[in-house]
Amino acid sequence: MQKKIILLLAIAAITFTSTVYSRDLESVKLNFLKEDYKSAIAEGEKILAGSKDFQGCDKLYYLMGLSYLKTGNYLRASDIFEIIIKEFPDTRLKEEARLSLGDTYFYMGDYAKAKSYYLRLLENSPHARLRPALYYRLSQIDLKGGDTLSAKEYLAKIKQEYPLSPEIRINSGLFSSVEIYYTVQVGSFSSSLNATNLMRKLIQQGYLAYVEELKAEDSRAAYRVRIGKFSLRQQALDLESKLAQEGYPTKIFP
Repeated sequence: MQKKIILLLAIAAITFTSTVYSRDLESVKLNFLKEDYKSAIAEGEKILAGSKDFQGCDKLYYLMGLSYLKTGNYLRASDIFEIIIKEFPDTRLKEEARLSLGDTYFYMGDYAKAKSYYLRLLENSPHARLRPALYYRLSQIDLKGGDTLSAKEYLAKIKQEYPLSPEIRINSGLFSSVEIYYTVQVGSFSSSLNATNLMRKLIQQGYLAYVEELKAEDSRAAYRVRIGKFSLRQQALDLESKLAQEGYPTKIFP
């Protein structure tokens, strides 16, 4: 499913300008869209052998990087995306190249490195166009790491903020099968004992409190104390207001 999203992003990102290389570039593009990635690579390498300094060269590199990614040559793909980022500082494809660079590590199984690229891009990107793709990729990494709650939170963000995104259209089964609920967090601890003590105190006060364990990439655990699993956000907002009046620090998830 993620590879279909890569194709959609490529179609949206690439618009060739008219140059002396336009016919050859168009051939690469058509081969890519036909999913004939080997031919796209062969045509692209032939163009680069003649010149690496022409209008649209960044677009050519981007299509080649995606083609190498689709054929499983992740090291070559990562090299090309690095070239785009370093040698074309003014390209409109820089953010797409960073996203795709993260994808190379995702497909190589280096989820920690992929996640670092996605989070950095999510934090630094001024544009909203890549956010659903980033949220989706982060959800997949968290699912693979067993952090289903965080994965649900990312999926909920897509569903709420980008209901018409290709991530939802292509992965409708995933979204319908994932239960999304709202909960109020009142504490996060490195000590399970501290979390349990707070949970018991809240239960004594009549709250449906529980503890969720979250394991970070460095294997350290955090223990989140949360209350309720609501289908409506307004229910969580009402509870948050009540808890805040009682002096608890609160935060709603997702």
